[in-house]
Amino acid sequence: MHDAYPLISLIIPIIAVAGGITMAIVRIFTQARLEELARKERIAAIERGVDPEKLQPIPASDHYGLGSSRIRRAHGLLIGGLILLAIGLGVSVVFAFVDPEKSNWIAGVVPVFVGIALLISSRVVWPKEAERAGAAGRPGETRY
Repeated sequence: MHDAYPLISLIIPIIAVAGGITMAIVRIFTQARLEELARKERIAAIERGVDPEKLQPIPASDHYGLGSSRIRRAHGLLIGGLILLAIGLGVSVVFAFVDPEKSNWIAGVVPVFVGIALLISSRVVWPKEAERAGAAGRPGETRY
């Protein structure tokens, strides 16, 4: 029985990661299929002569809207920077308390600086107010 512990300790994370990736893939395909069906339904209604203005807008697969790749990129950089900053601080604090005589806490400085760099690049990439107002998709905007 004790021989199975190393095997189980390896299998559990592999199953968790594979399950998470599988769930993400299924969600992406499901969302794409729903959007495709909504587009087909909209096109069929337009072909039957329904006024496109009276139809509901196609549900967007994301909350960013059209033409918002810069704000999406900025949000990704912001989230990544905050996560790395927190990881770096956590690693530094844990290593400082585990062995206070050694300077192992310095290992957390690298993720802290990478996190700070990502936060700075998020600020640089962040669209200006005029760009955001002009490029962002408006609610109810017709998309084909």
